Amino acid sequence: MKACVVIPTYNNAGTVARVIDEVCDYVKDIIVVNDGSTDDTDRILRSYNDRITYISYPDNRGKGAALQLGLDKARSMGFTHAVTIDSDGQHYPADIEALLEVSAVRPHDIILGRRGIKHDNMAASSTFANRFSNFWFAVQTFKRPGDTQTGFRVYPLEKRMRFHTSRYEAELAVLVDACWHGIGLVSVPIRVYYPPVEERVSHFRPARDFARISLLNTCLCFMAVIYGYPSMAYHKIFKRRR
Repeated sequence: MKACVVIPTYNNAGTVARVIDEVCDYVKDIIVVNDGSTDDTDRILRSYNDRITYISYPDNRGKGAALQLGLDKARSMGFTHAVTIDSDGQHYPADIEALLEVSAVRPHDIILGRRGIKHDNMAASSTFANRFSNFWFAVQTFKRPGDTQTGFRVYPLEKRMRFHTSRYEAELAVLVDACWHGIGLVSVPIRVYYPPVEERVSHFRPARDFARISLLNTCLCFMAVIYGYPSMAYHKIFKRRR
């Protein structure tokens, strides 16, 4: 097992350096994808050129696009697994060890860092979004991993993960696609930090992003009936025969 960490970032100049410094205590191979930041992020990341693999482009393409680039780069560099972690300081890099321990036992599965539904300073909209996403995910896959929106994950790179969309909803869609193709999901409890409202930096656009997520779920429910359910049944039977 050869693992690296992929960090997508967009306008997180205030936290990205701390995240990288803390990640370095646990994993030395780090890929950072600067998704068209317009603040001081680029200057900060260029000062880490001797410690990270840096990917940058001028236009903001969305988190899904940044993750796709980061995971493809990790695969091309010979890594078998990639830990993804957000750059806003929400996650504790010390939990990387727990995720990788489970991944070593379940190397073909996606390992999810499960945050739980309620935390101090967690916005009500985030709680609703998590429950909303978890409900429709269960409809589309018959699975309940507990946190389908977490950005703290371990992806096996033996197969190319399919990010069919480029924005926030991409992380949900890639899990649905994985389940339909017989890839397992394993949840691991993690810690999470939500800063006070006055310190919080969020790029989530409630009206637009909820609309995108709702449209995605409508499409996925339709596709589940004509493709997803039969595909899951096929993979389940095939695994039993092996």
